[in-house]
Amino acid sequence: MSTLSETWFIEGNIDFESKKYTLLAYLQRVNACFNEKKLYPQLSDVIFHYNNLLTFKQTKRLMQDRFPRKLTGIQLQKLELVYEEMIADDELMSEIEQITHYATQKMKSAISGGTDLYEFIEHHMTIAPVGILPLETDEGYFFLCDGSFRSIRVYQYRLSIIERSENRYRSLRSQFISDWERNLTNTYESVKADLMRQHRSFSTPAVYTIETKLAYPVEETLLPVAKRSLVRYIETTRV
Repeated sequence: MSTLSETWFIEGNIDFESKKYTLLAYLQRVNACFNEKKLYPQLSDVIFHYNNLLTFKQTKRLMQDRFPRKLTGIQLQKLELVYEEMIADDELMSEIEQITHYATQKMKSAISGGTDLYEFIEHHMTIAPVGILPLETDEGYFFLCDGSFRSIRVYQYRLSIIERSENRYRSLRSQFISDWERNLTNTYESVKADLMRQHRSFSTPAVYTIETKLAYPVEETLLPVAKRSLVRYIETTRV
């Protein structure tokens, strides 16, 4: 999906009507994906642009309050912006304010639609351990089964910690192993036993099932939601 650049609202011809149609075309593509039950990367992309605009607006106010004189070369995180800041906004800055205000409202509405879909999918997922869990659950496997009822998709996962500024986040990386046909013979327990025989990375691996009756796109929707849900499940059930 084609997307907006980080500085789309201050690039080229800074005209409200022109930027409005650029934004609406972008959001039309985003919402079309949501209507097809495809969440990622569209949801994370529009959230990025929304936060980008909020940061720009906040920093601009700080610049006005603290530096009421000519400035050049202001670097706003990854968003590099060079402009002349005076006590009163000139016509160009007023146009940018109109663009950013309109864009944040429209993006907020799109994000709401995406998060509603995310929460609906999350609500229709169930997670459970397969057999006895080891004390260490930062590595293991999870089985993803969707509403098509055709296969058990097996993934190996690893949990790690990401530190950003003063915050720490749990991140889950996954690697697809293979599909098992979903039938009376291939139970979750038998698939786990097969994994232990074929992949001797763990003597007693942590294994979870993630089930849903929804038949939505796996890579764009079910898998990302499943991974985030599994992180929260492991953290809340950790001994």
